[in-house]
Amino acid sequence: MADTPNQDAELDARGLMCPEPVMMLHNRIADVPVGGVLRVLATDPSTTRDIPRFCQFLSHELVQQEEADGEYLFWIRRGA
Repeated sequence: MADTPNQDAELDARGLMCPEPVMMLHNRIADVPVGGVLRVLATDPSTTRDIPRFCQFLSHELVQQEEADGEYLFWIRRGA
């Protein structure tokens, strides 16, 4: 496992199915300062597609993405 980035906040979306994780992410990222990092934990495999697209469309940086034991972890740096 690579070194994980520092984080400013966390969103636990484990157990939720599409579209709930991305809807929660949209609300939670607003609480993170610009340039801050939000760590997202999820169990829905569709997040591996949806979260990178969310970042691309809304100009956030997907710093790192990992999968371990059926959980998906994302580190997202908030854009301006």
